[in-house]
Amino acid sequence: MAPPAGSLRADLDDGLVPYPESFCARYRAEGYWREQSLPAELIASASRHDERTALVTPEKRWTYGELFATARAFAAGLPELTALRAGDAVMFQMGNVAETVVAYLGCLLAGLRPVCTLPQHGVREIGLLARHIGARGLIMQADFGRGLLPGNARALIADGAIEEVVVARGPAFGAAAGYEQVLAAGTGASGPLPYEARGHDGIAVFQLSGGTTGLPKVAPRQHEEYAYNARAWAESLGWGPGTVVLYPLPLMHNAGVSLALQPVLLSGATLALPSSAKIDTVIDLIEAERPEVIPLVPPALAIRLLETPRAATADLSSLRDFIVGGQKLLLEVARRLRDELGIEVRQKFGMAEGMFLVTPRGAGEDVRLRTVGAPISPGDEVRILEPGTEETVPDGALGELCVRGPYTIRGYYRAQAHNAHSFTPDGFYRTGDLARRHWIDGQTYYSIDGRIKDVINRGVEKIHAEEVEELIITHRGVANAALVAMPDEVLGEKACAYLVLEPSTEPLTVTTLGEFLTTQGLARYKLPERVEIVTELPLSNVGKVSKKDLRADVERKIAMEQGC
Repeated sequence: MAPPAGSLRADLDDGLVPYPESFCARYRAEGYWREQSLPAELIASASRHDERTALVTPEKRWTYGELFATARAFAAGLPELTALRAGDAVMFQMGNVAETVVAYLGCLLAGLRPVCTLPQHGVREIGLLARHIGARGLIMQADFGRGLLPGNARALIADGAIEEVVVARGPAFGAAAGYEQVLAAGTGASGPLPYEARGHDGIAVFQLSGGTTGLPKVAPRQHEEYAYNARAWAESLGWGPGTVVLYPLPLMHNAGVSLALQPVLLSGATLALPSSAKIDTVIDLIEAERPEVIPLVPPALAIRLLETPRAATADLSSLRDFIVGGQKLLLEVARRLRDELGIEVRQKFGMAEGMFLVTPRGAGEDVRLRTVGAPISPGDEVRILEPGTEETVPDGALGELCVRGPYTIRGYYRAQAHNAHSFTPDGFYRTGDLARRHWIDGQTYYSIDGRIKDVINRGVEKIHAEEVEELIITHRGVANAALVAMPDEVLGEKACAYLVLEPSTEPLTVTTLGEFLTTQGLARYKLPERVEIVTELPLSNVGKVSKKDLRADVERKIAMEQGC
């Protein structure tokens, strides 16, 4: 059991699995790591690009100088109005607004450690994570979505999960501090900021990699490696001053931070941040700001572009790099984007734990559409292992993707038992993804061809089936349950619940099951979007529920419904 929130300010790094000293020395000698903290690298970049445009939203437009001056004021104001101090972890529940960028940067400058949760996470998830990490603070956006976050924050305070709250875009309540109040308290402050006294060792940011009811999986991203992750991504794509990157997906997520925010700020580029992923909002910003790059995780935006009549007349000519994940769905989408809108697509693959792969610009369609490319750093190492072993498989054979390198974590936070089977003895992270190594035109590329782990990839979010199943079976009418992935052309996968009911129970529906799970505190994006009532669950030859058979069943039913 992790110690209670508020007791870990000096001890957060105790749960960190460090890089071996020999690797640290090598990564520094090879120039990947710079013996600088993440905020120090960001400040240095901002000083080089002071007058350039850093951030554009539908409401604001900031130069690097303006953005970092505001972040500095936020950093200086936090200790004036809250009990948060350098070393504390702070949860985030913010949407894609300028205040999110200011608060994130301000926390780094204050020596705080952002925990990149999402506004869709409920009280249950935030409470579990806060206690696991030892987070003391929460920064939340009052007007996000249906306006539930202030009430959730009150519940977290009452439960003792959180001590300090900062409220953006809405009135503060109780002992909470207002975002604007924090800025006002720190405006005009001079002198060194707390991050300067903390050095470049230890954890900079906590990122989520899903979780279960018992132990959230948290990726502790360290200063030097997380800065290098961003620099390597920007360098691999050729970003620099004049590059405009549009990012329409949730910013407070490893994808948003590592594919967009930090690589933009470390390369002198500009981030165009739409307030939502609604297609008209995105097209408005494309036409206004002329972005060259849109890095995405699922191909949902690409599909929406093809579906909207407006795309045929909109000026999308600035886009030269449409980078997406979702390899299995991509082929037809990519061809239609090329033929109907003149947009070329290439693939990426990444993870909160570190490793990024991307297909090179100018590669043939065989590489761009049928692989996820190659790692972005020469320091990255990849092995394809026979699942559950340390034996490598031949080129072209299916095996588990295992990775190690200068920005891939060496262990999850406070998860010794989980780390024992998630990492090889020599530090390769077992991703749980099934992959193949390909040799094409003299180069090595990788394809992702399935998944070992029982995880549903719903767009940018991962749903751990076990977590949802454990809650479903607490329903008095459910005897047994299994959650499996079903295909979705926009999000890639959605969740389908197979239920065995107790005798005389009224059949549950998507709506009634969703209402029940919501009362249990489950986030809305984790709710099953299809329910199948069965008399028994199929078993494998070792007596476990055969999810392979359930996935095949729901895929067959969906195909029949679609007339395929």
